[in-house]
Amino acid sequence: MIVTTAPMPSERVLAQARRLADELSAAYVQRRSSSVRKLLERSGDGRAIVVTDREIRFYDGDEAPPLFFHPSMAFIRVKRLRKGESDPLLDLSGCRPGDTVIDCTAGMAADSLVFSYAVGTAGTVVALESEPILCALVREGLSAYESGLEDVNDAMRRIKMICREHGQYLAEQPDNSADIVYFDPMFRQPILESSAIGAFRSIANMDALTAEVVEQAKRVARRTVIMKEHQGSGEYERLGFEKRHINTSKIAYGVIHVD
Repeated sequence: MIVTTAPMPSERVLAQARRLADELSAAYVQRRSSSVRKLLERSGDGRAIVVTDREIRFYDGDEAPPLFFHPSMAFIRVKRLRKGESDPLLDLSGCRPGDTVIDCTAGMAADSLVFSYAVGTAGTVVALESEPILCALVREGLSAYESGLEDVNDAMRRIKMICREHGQYLAEQPDNSADIVYFDPMFRQPILESSAIGAFRSIANMDALTAEVVEQAKRVARRTVIMKEHQGSGEYERLGFEKRHINTSKIAYGVIHVD
């Protein structure tokens, strides 16, 4: 993989690209007049990160569109919260202002953002992502994305994004040290396939959640362990979660109350 910039980069963009190349043990390549296709050919594995003034883009081949951070549906959910509406994840987890939440499978940090807005300035959201490229992409996005709403920007900036495998991280935490531990593993049965989803899945952790990790989560959580999965999944029963359906949705949540 290589890391490069948009043409005619600013000093800030150059510094960011070089820092990411060092972090990801990737080659930094000056862009000059090369097209993205040429850069991907030079990369050796068809993968490249392109740093621009607005965002960081991850390319996995020249056929699929690039992957970049965007709050997407999380932004819509947070705007509903701003209007006083509810959110099923918050309701089922029992999330309150001031809570400490560990999002064990952050991905694009959509649910981390919803949690962060809900817990407020007195709370803490730790977002764990085991895959370095995805973690860097999302971490940089959370620190720079401008939503147009200051309180939403603040919620993004408060998320503590950490590149760690969740089993190892949970094993190191004291008993009852978080209010909520949350899992959104890659679904065993994908709901939607698209080129964008394909780019995400190429750098996501595809491992199934284990019973041992759930036991660690129950030890760490003061109140709730919660998991998102496909409605028809057998993971709820296998892992000991009580399945709670969401009306008109293909997903459901599994809940374990530990208080």
